[in-house]
Amino acid sequence: MEEMQGLPVITISREYGAGGRSIARGLAERLGIPFYDRDFVKKTAEESGYSEEDIRREGEQMSRMSKFMNSFLNNAAVYESSYDGIFQAQKKVILELSESPCIIIGRCSNVILRQAGIPSFNIYLYADTAHRVKRAKELAENGTMDIERYIAKRDELRHTYYRTYTGHAMGYCSDYHICLDTGMIGYEKAVDILVEILLQKG
Repeated sequence: MEEMQGLPVITISREYGAGGRSIARGLAERLGIPFYDRDFVKKTAEESGYSEEDIRREGEQMSRMSKFMNSFLNNAAVYESSYDGIFQAQKKVILELSESPCIIIGRCSNVILRQAGIPSFNIYLYADTAHRVKRAKELAENGTMDIERYIAKRDELRHTYYRTYTGHAMGYCSDYHICLDTGMIGYEKAVDILVEILLQKG
């Protein structure tokens, strides 16, 4: 384990199948700090009262139709959608977690922390289609859907959610300190690069 002082919160945004969880796990092991992805769902459920299933479904994904309905219904003064309620609960959890060094995967955490004035090191991971198809097959989350269609769908849901709650396009370089092509450089090398940078910053 590498030892460092003054580490900021690390956020990871990613394309589906680009290795976000694998790289977060590698960074957590090398830097000796926790990472939050699936555990984040449980924390948000405790905070919000929504079920873990609701948070998995709506906590980082939004279809274009859901975005339209969310916007339409929010014009009613007494209405708060489950998407908005879950987002606010996630935002509160992100701010609580940021009180000590950790790694947070997705959930607009980079923009939430920036708007709160909390230092963070923001990473974006992407990869070519061939790599992502291979990784998606390993994850086997697509059910009966064609694997490339499933990847495109997951990306669209994440991008719509990110744009809805940040006003930014996901993957836009100015939102991140570094963008890495994990398909080209590999997960292990990506972790090496990130650890070297973070140690220099610490």
